[in-house]
Amino acid sequence: MNARHEFDVIVVGGGIAGVSIACELSRDRAVCLLEQEAALAFHTTGRSAALFLETYGNAPIRALTSASREFLTDPPEFWDSALLSPRSLLQFAVRGRGDALESLFHQVHELAPSAQLVSPTEAHALFPLLRAEHIDAALFDPEAMEVDVHALHQGYVRGLRARGGFVVTSGGVVALERLGEVWQVTSSDGSIRRAPVVVNAAGAWADSVADLAGAARVGLQPLRRTIFMLGLPEGADLARLPTLSDIDESFYLKPEGNQMLCSPADETPTEPCDARPDDLEIARALDAIGEATTLTTRHVRSSWAGLRSFVADRTPVVGFDATVEGFFWCAGQGGYGIQTCAALARVGAALVRGEPIPQDVLARGLAVDDLSPARR
Repeated sequence: MNARHEFDVIVVGGGIAGVSIACELSRDRAVCLLEQEAALAFHTTGRSAALFLETYGNAPIRALTSASREFLTDPPEFWDSALLSPRSLLQFAVRGRGDALESLFHQVHELAPSAQLVSPTEAHALFPLLRAEHIDAALFDPEAMEVDVHALHQGYVRGLRARGGFVVTSGGVVALERLGEVWQVTSSDGSIRRAPVVVNAAGAWADSVADLAGAARVGLQPLRRTIFMLGLPEGADLARLPTLSDIDESFYLKPEGNQMLCSPADETPTEPCDARPDDLEIARALDAIGEATTLTTRHVRSSWAGLRSFVADRTPVVGFDATVEGFFWCAGQGGYGIQTCAALARVGAALVRGEPIPQDVLARGLAVDDLSPARR
């Protein structure tokens, strides 16, 4: 596979952003995907909590999420299993924050019409571990889902390969040089590949890749997110429980088999790295969980962490760089990469080809300027 050196597009990064846009572009382009690690999806994608929430994120994120639902509900030929399974969402507002939750409801209702405001008593009925006296109100989304991240990612990899795309692991980029109308891309093993277009889908490392290309950074900030697992009391029934989240993001809980996946929803600035969990954040989350629910165990069975990389406005950066020819950004997906990837890959592939954003995404209110690298 490494014998080939000439391509139409080289995609840097093997997480969900990279494999999805690479698969879309491979419909009519010769594509090579380069991943710095020995395995794809080693960092953020492989550590995602995997939720599909149309009420989550700003307006561009909600538009991209909504436009991804059809694909995730009925995936095409390269996916051999269902990608979504039911897992409703209950977001609550603590005492004194009911107005903020009502404002959120009005923001999300157009794209998520099934979402509904519920009383503290109704919220307790939906999530019996929640202390009704702790909250003002809650927002219930019965159509929220959880995503099989592994199946989603692997389907894109299968599609890329089936269309003739090349996947190279342990292929970290160490040099990018523009020679006439093509990029010369040198990997850490000394191998060289060339293409007119380089797609920068390197996640937390995207600004570092831009440095190699001579492009201005977009101001990506990797933020560490800690996740841990708690056991539950004997007889607890998680099968029908929704994901539970504080709208101010002091923590969230998601049932996982006979355990509860928990997070302090921390966003600690860090350098690009192999993230590790923060014990202090876990302790803080346990306190918040014990205050809001009757889940008072402090025995953590396992923990891990990942990176969520945002620019200042928390909207992805997708499009050609304004000053460096043939350098295309696909970065800054933050915590929304899994739920938006299907639509964002189609948008990105269309922009690489010089085509308009797909009409179904435009109809949901997304504009090119929302994603443009030039907005920085």
